Order: sequence, then structure tokens, then C-alpha cells
Amino acid sequence: MNPDVVPLIDKRQARLAFSRAAPYYDEVAELQREIAQRMLDRLEYIRHQPARVLDVGAGTGDATHALIRKYSEAEVLALDFALPMLQQTRARSPASVLPVCLCGDAEQLPLADSSVDMIFSNATLQWCNDLPGTFREFLRVLRPNGMLLFSTFGPDTLMELRDSWASVDGSTHVSPFVDMHNIGDAMLQAGLAEPVVDVDRLQVTYDDVPSLMRDLKTLGAHNATQDRHRGLTGKGHLRAMCDAYEQYRKDGRLPASYEVIYGHAWAPQQQTRDGETHVPVDVLRHSVPIK
Repeated sequence: MNPDVVPLIDKRQARLAFSRAAPYYDEVAELQREIAQRMLDRLEYIRHQPARVLDVGAGTGDATHALIRKYSEAEVLALDFALPMLQQTRARSPASVLPVCLCGDAEQLPLADSSVDMIFSNATLQWCNDLPGTFREFLRVLRPNGMLLFSTFGPDTLMELRDSWASVDGSTHVSPFVDMHNIGDAMLQAGLAEPVVDVDRLQVTYDDVPSLMRDLKTLGAHNATQDRHRGLTGKGHLRAMCDAYEQYRKDGRLPASYEVIYGHAWAPQQQTRDGETHVPVDVLRHSVPIK
């Protein structure tokens, strides 16, 4: 396998995995909830009062409901590409605060241009194949001065699992993750303004490798690359991988590392689409004298 070629995500397989995981997702999603909370904490320091918020990759709606509580006057939309996840979101919602649920792909948002004031996306971008295109799509639906806040995973995520498999065979067993600098470049390439990217490192520990793999399967987060091995993994290969993973054991536990990348940016006041410059009326009202 060429290390310079990033394997593409099989979207159909990923959607199927998350659809199957929906009823059990919350049982093992502690890390995802922790990352979402850290993102919500960041909003406390950002002065922005959106009228419409889009939660991209809403999953079972944990962050969606937190956004509804935080922005009580705003309309909050929950978007996910797995319908059963959205069904979980609706089932957990009080009748008085039902979010608008949209089943769609982050790379092709089913929304009009300049229709939302904030995009919040937790641990979703790693499932997108065209990152610059996804950011352009985010920019398309953001109103001028709208805000994007997201988290995703970097290349050191599950490095112990990846390296342990690499010692056994050359197949792809762990989904690819994009470097922080490439994410920043993609934001700039898309035309987002004032992009900021930073990184955090977290670890989850396990008694053994099968426990880690069960969690990943329950989350729907197992390997969904197009060049993944399609047959059953032999017991010998699996045992060899588990043996290789043992080198990381510390204090009786096996670590699973996560490189968490956070980013935020703004939609500029002026946007160019199809060669045309779009300027909000409010800006013109303040800059052009009326006679």
C-alpha cells in the first residue's frame, strides 16, 4: 500500500455501520460526548448569537439537545447520513423542543445557500472523502459572518491498533485521518475566513484488544475504507495482532490513543460563487449612501 495515497471511505458501508450502531451507540460514546462538551465549552468564549444552527453528523442528538438548550431562541437542525441515528435523536427529544432532522451527507448538504448562522460538527469530517469540497459546502450554506466549529480525528488516532495490524499484514484495518495542517489548508482553500486549528490528545484504556474492537463496532466506527479486506480475518492474524498490541500495555491496561483536532472559522462578509461576488444587503446599507 502506498503511504502517500489516502484510502477513500466507502460511504455506503459507513452509513450501514452507523445505522446498525444507532440503538447501542450511546452505551459506548463517552469519548464523543467528552469532545462535544469541550466544543460546547469553547462556545462560551465566542460572541455569536445564531438564529439557525446546523449540527452536522448529529448522531443520536446529544450535542443537538445541548445546542437547543444553549440557543433557546434559535432553530436547531440535526443532520446525519444514517436515518436510524436521527430516529434516536427524535425519540430522545421532548415534544416541545423537537429539532428539525435532515437525513443527508455532509459533502452534499440539503440546504439552500446562506441559510444557517452556525455549523457545529463533532467527530464527523473523518467520514468525508473531499475535505476542501466539504468546507466549500459548509461555506455555501453559511450566512455572511456565520461560524463553523468542528472536531475530527488526526493521524495518531488508534495508532496502536494501526501499528499492531501493520506488523501482521499490509491491508488497511483502520480508517484514514487527515493531518491538522492539511485541514487548515483545506479551510483556506475553501475560502473560510480566520481559520484556527488546534489539537488535543486523549486516551481510552482497555483490559484487552477484543474490548476495544467491540467498542469500535458498537460505535459504527470500524474500518470502512474502499480497499479494506472484504473477507473474514483469520484467527491466526487476529491473534498475532493482539500479541503485537501487548507491547503498549501499561499498568495492566492497553491504551487507545485519539488525536482530536478542533477547528473554527467564519464565513466572510463577501463570498464569491460561480464567478459572482455576493455581499449581504446589511453591509451595503451601511457602506453605500442613500440619496
